[in-house]
Amino acid sequence: MPVEGSVDEAVERAVELASSGRRAVLGIAGAPGAGKSTLARRVVAAVDDRFGHGTAVQVPMDGFHLANVALDALGRHDRKGAVDTFDADGYVALVRRLVAADEPVVWAPDFDRRVDEPVAGSIAVPRAATLVVSEGNYLLDDTEPWAALRDLFTETWSCVVDDGVRVDRLVGRHMRHGRDHEAAVRWAIDVDGVNAARVAPTVSRASRIVRT
Repeated sequence: MPVEGSVDEAVERAVELASSGRRAVLGIAGAPGAGKSTLARRVVAAVDDRFGHGTAVQVPMDGFHLANVALDALGRHDRKGAVDTFDADGYVALVRRLVAADEPVVWAPDFDRRVDEPVAGSIAVPRAATLVVSEGNYLLDDTEPWAALRDLFTETWSCVVDDGVRVDRLVGRHMRHGRDHEAAVRWAIDVDGVNAARVAPTVSRASRIVRT
């Protein structure tokens, strides 16, 4: 059974992982709007505050979104964020490199919400970093190639929050990025909601559940 606790308890656990001196790769899973990125940023800040800047690095799964031109070609742009709209094999390959920690630096992609596109080679992960934090919806999915991740991550946490709070967060996010209220609500329910339903059964596979 997963350990269940607060954000503060999770942050302290991350500090413990970083203190070993060996590379730990932490996966943070959860539905859209569950607070994954916020928790990841807080973990990185706490670890760097304790051990020095650059000890922890955040590498989002969102960097492996397929480009919009590819989604257009596949007819999947209107379902962006679904499990089949990512370069899953590329992401798993990157996690393997991050776990191995045998390269001077690994360059990872980021995701730029201003242009709604992944940006290659944006995040430097030096060999000296002892904690890498990666967050995404499907880190606990049991289909291939996602299923390989459970054995790669040092620990995999799942963020859980009340659905009403989660949807409110998503509507606010979508409006900040240019959708009007009606379109934001529609996307949060019709698109993000489908993705959330896929994530929900995976929570029990986590090593830790974090109430956000």
